[in-house]
Amino acid sequence: MTVVYEDNHLIIVNKTASEIVQADKTGDVPLSETIKQYLKEKYRKPGNVFIGVVHRLDRPVSGLVLFAKTSKALARLNEMFRLGEVRKTYWAVVKSLPAETEAELTHYLVRNERQNKSYAYDREVPGGKKAVLRYRLAGRSENYYLLEVDLLTGRHHQIRCQLAKIGCPIKGDLKYGSPRSNPDGGISLHARMMRFVHPVSKELVEVVAPPPEGKPWSLFSVSQQEGEGAIGNLAD
Repeated sequence: MTVVYEDNHLIIVNKTASEIVQADKTGDVPLSETIKQYLKEKYRKPGNVFIGVVHRLDRPVSGLVLFAKTSKALARLNEMFRLGEVRKTYWAVVKSLPAETEAELTHYLVRNERQNKSYAYDREVPGGKKAVLRYRLAGRSENYYLLEVDLLTGRHHQIRCQLAKIGCPIKGDLKYGSPRSNPDGGISLHARMMRFVHPVSKELVEVVAPPPEGKPWSLFSVSQQEGEGAIGNLAD
């Protein structure tokens, strides 16, 4: 992980595809514990350090994860996420070109707990939760396409499931139809940008995380693109 923002109430990190946000059955050390140790050492704090998990990012996904450093911030952030007041933008690399270069997708997702997988339906179904996202084609290489995705609801595996539903599974995502895994075991989905009003200071916070180094992200350079589709024009 890399810390990209920190103040008295919040800390935001850019996580790698191998890190988990919260403890799970693997027994691997979660980010929440890594950050506690980081804060304990940085500020030489005795005793326990408070870290509140506000939201999650799937293990194979890289990018921005927000944590609360105070209980006041945690309570307010939880409410902001519930009300959809935190804007999150992702980058996804897919093999297939979507039918439309820009669109809003609405599906109804049913989660299968045993498979740890969600299924998307075009119409309301029993147990289905409405899932909405917007995407636009932001770049292309010889074999892949870069989609910029704005997440409008927060459902289990939402981006992975909805893109697969339109025939565009994310590179490396075997669970949702990609033919091959990525060498690092992750998938080519990156939580790129986060924007929200600070829960305490009320100032606008906007953070951007660079994608992982190497392929496939390095395929989308300014020199390989034309017009506004280049990553170079999306970056800081």
